[in-house]
Amino acid sequence: MATVETNLAERSGSLVEAHRSFDPRILLFHVAIALLLVVLVSGLAYQQLIKSGTYHERERVQNQRRVLVPGPRGNIYDRNGVLLVGNRPRFAVVLYLDELRQEFRRAFIDVRKAYRGAGDADLPELPSSRQMEQIARATVVQRYLDQINAILHRDEKVDVVDLRRHFDRQLLLPYTLLADLSAEEYARLVESLPVRSPLQVYTSSTRYYPFGSAAAHTLGYVSVNPDIDAADFPQGDLTTFKMKGTIGKTGLEAAFDEQLQGEAGGTIFRVDPAGYRVNPPIEKRLPVQGRSITCSLDIDLQIVAEAKLAEAELTGAAVAIDVNTGEVLALASKPDYSLEDTSPVITRAKFAEIEAKGGWLNRAVQGVYAPGSTFKVITAIAGLRRGTITTASEIDCTGYFAVGRGRVMPCHGGHGHGEIAFSDALSKSCNVFFYKYGIDTGVDAIAAEARRFGLAEPTGIELPFEGSRMLVGDPEWKKRERDEAWFPGDTANMSIGQGFLGVSPLQMACVTASFARGQLRTKPSLLHDPQRTQQRSEPIGLTTQQYAAMMRGFEDCTLEGTARILQLPTERIPNLRIGGKTGTAQVRTGKGTLNLAWFICFAPVERPEIAIAVMIEGDTPDEELAGGRYATPVASAILRKWKEKKDRPAPKPLMTASGA
Repeated sequence: MATVETNLAERSGSLVEAHRSFDPRILLFHVAIALLLVVLVSGLAYQQLIKSGTYHERERVQNQRRVLVPGPRGNIYDRNGVLLVGNRPRFAVVLYLDELRQEFRRAFIDVRKAYRGAGDADLPELPSSRQMEQIARATVVQRYLDQINAILHRDEKVDVVDLRRHFDRQLLLPYTLLADLSAEEYARLVESLPVRSPLQVYTSSTRYYPFGSAAAHTLGYVSVNPDIDAADFPQGDLTTFKMKGTIGKTGLEAAFDEQLQGEAGGTIFRVDPAGYRVNPPIEKRLPVQGRSITCSLDIDLQIVAEAKLAEAELTGAAVAIDVNTGEVLALASKPDYSLEDTSPVITRAKFAEIEAKGGWLNRAVQGVYAPGSTFKVITAIAGLRRGTITTASEIDCTGYFAVGRGRVMPCHGGHGHGEIAFSDALSKSCNVFFYKYGIDTGVDAIAAEARRFGLAEPTGIELPFEGSRMLVGDPEWKKRERDEAWFPGDTANMSIGQGFLGVSPLQMACVTASFARGQLRTKPSLLHDPQRTQQRSEPIGLTTQQYAAMMRGFEDCTLEGTARILQLPTERIPNLRIGGKTGTAQVRTGKGTLNLAWFICFAPVERPEIAIAVMIEGDTPDEELAGGRYATPVASAILRKWKEKKDRPAPKPLMTASGA
């Protein structure tokens, strides 16, 4: 018992002694170590389990690259399915620089040895290591180019600056050694080059124009687009290399660029730290051709219109419109340019040549001119609606008309028509009649009528750069723009289509179509829609008798009036009644007086289907007869082709808009 007590006492003493000797700092140290281990383990778990996705994504972005290839553009067809703009293959020889890493390294070693072996006596300063790398790369590329030279019997040299720029910025893209190869050269290279080689023949597409310069202003052209749209291609966060595509610059190519643009395809690669491709493609997608469009043009009418203008070496424009739908059948402007000169790119010299002759201006849409006597249709309608002109109105034309304080304004040619009534005044284009009744009607009514027909604003056709320089002047405009009062002579001038007026041939074609349909507005369109119904707008506002009197005047103009040239054997179109109005305007320019010859018409008179406006620039004689002599034959040629096609069954379309 005593022994047990002794043991208990000793053990208690030991515990007390141990407790007294324990250091709290050691406890804190152990706690700190434990906490640190918890933090480290937690951090590691956080990085491995939670942040691993972030690091994986960062590694993916750093080590992967996208190479994008533009899709071919869609085609453009005429209203009958005839191909107007398509694509043809473009051949080039390319070199994949990222496959030449080992060759570049060996060439660099050789270049460095050569320079170091030359000694300081031969070279005052050794090239830098970067410069020697560039020399080495150029040497290797030239060796490959020499292979091509041997096959094609050429002596091409590497552009060192271009090579350096490509290597530094677009390593994953093939480097173009030779572009625009002929089909024969392409065949020789395909036969001669090995299948597995960094040297390959590359095929892309470029625009193809079966009809050359036909409808150049309407169809438009494309230019290089380095920033192709790849919104639908995956992994847009990757560093991306883009093959150059195209973008519409003018005409329908520009207006419908978004629709015509193809969908980009491409490849996603893994690269090493130096930027070289190291693995097969991770993902690959083929490009898709853009959507095609069917325009409203009839290429047969278009070719005839342009040929007739070119035949007489005329500067001007011609527009033909479907009266009922507003679809544009022909839109010609001369001078023009060949679309083939713009594909694949237009040279500066060719651009300047076209600009020097005025070939870029689309006179049918962008040109603004005084309409001359074709504007009398507006003056006549304004007078009839206001009541200052009736179908029985007449005047004794002596060849001159006195306006204001002794100002005398002539009829065309300086001769008088004698007693002349309303319909004859239209057919014979009597200025004196319209001077007198235009002043009676008043500038406000005439200007308001012009605006009702849309002459003071763009037509809204689907072409860029239509412009807004159209002008229908009035007293308020003259005071604001010139700080001058409006005089009766200004009204007399406006009544016959001169003075403060500016319209485009397209606008006058729309006015003609509107009158032929008996309505105010015609909205032109360059897109063909087989389901398009007849346009509806506000009626002109004439009585049946008034409208018939104007129709009679227009038809008489082509039978015995100022457009009687249409009755010549060379111009007459059998079984087609035509209503028309000639016009001539004189505009003072820095080069002197510019004569403008006009002719507007519609056919057939009994049920109009086609409306035409022709405008000719130039030094044309015979003030009023100029329109009949120079502009009328162009319209006649268009009408003849239109009638010829109308009288025969429509040809079977060559292709559908879908390309099937």
